[in-house]
Amino acid sequence: MNTARLQKRARLLKAVEFQRVFDQPVRSSDRYFTVLARRNPLNHPRLGLAISRRKARLSVQRNRLKRLVREYFRQAEHNVQVDYVVMAGQHSCKASNTVLFQSLDKHWRIVKEKCEPSC
Repeated sequence: MNTARLQKRARLLKAVEFQRVFDQPVRSSDRYFTVLARRNPLNHPRLGLAISRRKARLSVQRNRLKRLVREYFRQAEHNVQVDYVVMAGQHSCKASNTVLFQSLDKHWRIVKEKCEPSC
């Protein structure tokens, strides 16, 4: 069985879960991604993806971004219980994987800093 995957409990699945993050988010954004985050009552972090067709026209582009974000989330060290929603930026489709990973790393650090004291 493949263990290198994102578990179902680590994903935001329902519209209510997404809406909870959209209502009062901690936000970080650049030209590649916008990351919204909010503490959750669970004892593990969760990830939601909102990669729109307006930002990534082709399904190949959207799927690449989703795979990349999921992989980053899976490998990242999580010490806070936060729900993350990641949205694609205008230039994310043309950027290399290395640049996108660096962008996500920056967002994760910013969100952790902002979320720690307030939550």
